[in-house]
Amino acid sequence: MNKTDLVNSVAELAGLTKVDADKATDAVLSAITTALKSGEDVRLVGFGAFSVSARAAREGRNPQTGKTITIAAAKAAKFTAGKGLKDAING
Repeated sequence: MNKTDLVNSVAELAGLTKVDADKATDAVLSAITTALKSGEDVRLVGFGAFSVSARAAREGRNPQTGKTITIAAAKAAKFTAGKGLKDAING
């Protein structure tokens, strides 16, 4: 499912126009992004939790040359599925 499919599904399920569903989807994604950028976790009960984890700097290898390189420290978004989502997928 891509964003267009998601917007169409939201429009159908919520009884919204596609334009309104697109705005709502953009707003939700923007709110999650803003919260993660500010260091907050986003917990949606029954669905899951979004959080930010820190990755330490580490050494890696260039696969073409075998030369050792340093991979910089970075932050990564993480999603952990909630019980409701796990049950829906597995049941």
